[in-house]
Amino acid sequence: MTDGIVLRRAVAADARAVADVWLRSYTAALPTVVRAHSDDEVRDYFRDVVVPLRETWVAQADDGGIVGMMVLAGDELSQLYLDPGRRGQGIGDRFVALAKERSPGGLTLWTFQVNAPAHRFYERHGFVAAERTDGSGNEEREPDVRYVWHP
Repeated sequence: MTDGIVLRRAVAADARAVADVWLRSYTAALPTVVRAHSDDEVRDYFRDVVVPLRETWVAQADDGGIVGMMVLAGDELSQLYLDPGRRGQGIGDRFVALAKERSPGGLTLWTFQVNAPAHRFYERHGFVAAERTDGSGNEEREPDVRYVWHP
């Protein structure tokens, strides 16, 4: 179902589209989680920090549109967000396969406890919940869970 989708490293010109995918996905997947930053702050962060300084990947559709994004930080899968209309099409599966290829020794990630679909998705890919917190360590102050994957 991912016909025509190309995974590639993000470039500076992608920053706005990457931030917009993040914003749409976050809003759709986490309606009860209060964001710590405004839309403009998120866009600035992606433009100034994430795309130029992090290992940022995008899923690009045939029409050139960015429909997904993933950020890796060493052995941490720090972000994986899909355009809400593109969920369930195998793009996330491809991103996780790429993350495992890039970090063959194992991966860790955090997701909010309220995000049950993400829990199912990562568990389906072999991740195991390793730690739960009260949220005091994240900007949103939202309880979260750390997942780990070992090959």
